[in-house]
Amino acid sequence: MRDEKRTARQAEIETSAYEVLRERGYAGTSMLRIAQRASASNETLYNWYGDKAGLFRALVQRNAAEVQAHLEDSLAGERPPLETLRALGPRLLALLTGPRAVALNQAAAADPSGELGAVIAEAGRETVAPLIQRTLEIARDDGALAFADPQEAVELYLNLLVGDLQIRRAIGRMPPLGPAAVDRRAARAFAYFCRLLEP
Repeated sequence: MRDEKRTARQAEIETSAYEVLRERGYAGTSMLRIAQRASASNETLYNWYGDKAGLFRALVQRNAAEVQAHLEDSLAGERPPLETLRALGPRLLALLTGPRAVALNQAAAADPSGELGAVIAEAGRETVAPLIQRTLEIARDDGALAFADPQEAVELYLNLLVGDLQIRRAIGRMPPLGPAAVDRRAARAFAYFCRLLEP
C-alpha cells in the first residue's frame, strides 16, 4: 500500500477507534469492533498496531506529535528557549483540553486495568515532559530563568498552564476552550512562570 493511502487509512481506523472508545470505554473496545467500524480487516489492525495497547499508543503519539515536533525542532535549531516555551503553551493547552485527549482520559479513568493510563503516560507526558525540561534547563543556563530542581520547574509550568482544566473537561464540567481563551490562558501562564522563576 502506498504511503499516502496507508496514512489516510490509518486516520480512518484511528477515528473509528475514538468513536468506539467513547461508546464502550477501553475495556469494551476491541480490535474487532474498531476494524468493523472502520470497514477494515482485523488482520490489518494487528499487522499495523500489534495489539489494542499498540493502537492506543499510536493514538496518543499522533495526538502529541505536533507538540513533540515543536520542542524537538526548537532544541535542534537552537531557538531561544523562552520563545520556544511561549509558542508551546497554546499548542500544549489546546492538545490537553481537546476532544481526543479528553476522550482518552475519560476512558483511562474508567479502566480498572490501568493499561490505558499507562499508555497515555508513556506516549504522552513521559515523552513530552523531558523535552520541556531540557528547554527550561537551557533557559536557566542562559540566565533567563532561575530554579534548582528541573522537574519541579516543569511541574510549576504545567500547573500554571493546565491546572485542573483537563479534569474539568473530562468530567463534563467545562466546555471546550476556544482559540482566544487558549491564547489568553497560555500567555498568562507564561508571564506568571517567568515572573516566579526570574533570576
